[in-house]
Amino acid sequence: MKFTILTLFPEFFESPLRAGLMGKAVEAGLVSFDFIDIRDFGEGRHKTTDDYPFGGGAGMVMKAGPVVGAIESLRASDEKARVILLTPQGRPFGQPDAKRLSALESVAFVCGRYEGFDERIRPFADEELSLGDFVLMGGEAAALAMADSIARLVPGVLGDLASTEEESMSAGLLEYPQYTRPRIFRGQEVPEALLSGDHARIAKWRKMQSLLRTAERRPDLLKASGIGENEIREAETFIGGKR
Repeated sequence: MKFTILTLFPEFFESPLRAGLMGKAVEAGLVSFDFIDIRDFGEGRHKTTDDYPFGGGAGMVMKAGPVVGAIESLRASDEKARVILLTPQGRPFGQPDAKRLSALESVAFVCGRYEGFDERIRPFADEELSLGDFVLMGGEAAALAMADSIARLVPGVLGDLASTEEESMSAGLLEYPQYTRPRIFRGQEVPEALLSGDHARIAKWRKMQSLLRTAERRPDLLKASGIGENEIREAETFIGGKR
């Protein structure tokens, strides 16, 4: 799978893309990264990419010309690329987006800076996504996070594909609690169900814990998943705990 990142700061990505599983995936040729420096399309002798906003106001706005020029350069060399504009105004990125985009051959992220994009850039992108309801100094961190989320779903990047199906958000719920050795840590014991060797019991314990944890921490996910109070009460009874 190919990622292309359109940015004013290609150097932002140098270290993260060499580390951990992402670095191994790049080395193995499972994913690749190309960069287009928006400043190469800047205007005038100083390669200007931003200007003051019409109507006044604080900060600078990324000019349409350089960004659109960078997007058109990408499309000329890669017709299959899905171009994603990264902006706080975009639809929130979620696990379904990661799964959807992981099936594509080529995904491109357009990283903003300053006070945002000239509005006339938007028609040149295929969609707009946001990392969350907060503002970053630039789209680079969002691009890195989204690429990480997408790449780990590409076959071969993770050794255990089952882990991508059981983790938080994959089923619309938060993941159940996880434990490893030692069995007792500073007075806290591993739940007996996980030590029982009864696979059916372990599976149910994990499902019930996932329901309860989601009810406590992200009740909005329960509503989206169509899970009702009866299922939560069943989980509370099984675990013997309270929300």
